Amino acid sequence: MRSLAALFLLAFPALAEIAPERAAVLEHMVLQDCGSCHGLTRKGGLGRPLTAEALAHADREGLALIILDGVPGTAMPPWNPLLTKAEALWIADYLKGETP
Repeated sequence: MRSLAALFLLAFPALAEIAPERAAVLEHMVLQDCGSCHGLTRKGGLGRPLTAEALAHADREGLALIILDGVPGTAMPPWNPLLTKAEALWIADYLKGETP
């Protein structure tokens, strides 16, 4: 039964839970690393605003792809060497104000 649950989480990484310790690291990353371009209050700067209001209609999967792949020709780097898809989805939810 345990291996079935592991296979399920591998098939659907967005459903994998982020440990509280990792969530704290991801939150710090958003505040510091993302904040360096998007503003420490996420209201914009070099990058677009990342407030819940600005992202209200954004698709979480689309946001996760931007986080992972970056935006070519802009200052938005790809974070996929450092983040998993589940972590990028957690960040997308965090930015949208929807984290658990």
